[in-house]
Amino acid sequence: MNTSQAVRIPEHLAVVLALARLLHRLERSTEPVSPDQYRVVVDRLVQALREAPVDDGLRAVLQLFPDTAQLYENLNYQHAGLCRSSLEASLAAELLAREAIGNAARVTGGSSHLHRRNP
Repeated sequence: MNTSQAVRIPEHLAVVLALARLLHRLERSTEPVSPDQYRVVVDRLVQALREAPVDDGLRAVLQLFPDTAQLYENLNYQHAGLCRSSLEASLAAELLAREAIGNAARVTGGSSHLHRRNP
């Protein structure tokens, strides 16, 4: 049984879709990617995402391409925070970051306010 469904992306998102596919390929490339090429793709995708209406088509593109979804979320962080990330994933990332900062502080002999405990 085939449970996949075809997703129809509206024509007004053709550029976003093409750039999202390209970013996806660049991110997963086994060959070295030119930093300039990567930057151009990301810059163009950022511009396309800023111009794209927030609709079901855009949400479908973001669902299909996690790298583009992460970029979109970063672009809109000041307005909505981690709006596309699950709360559990965000919390887990924060806890891992705190642990890594604490470990780095211990290794370098520095102190971290994140691990201070009240008596």
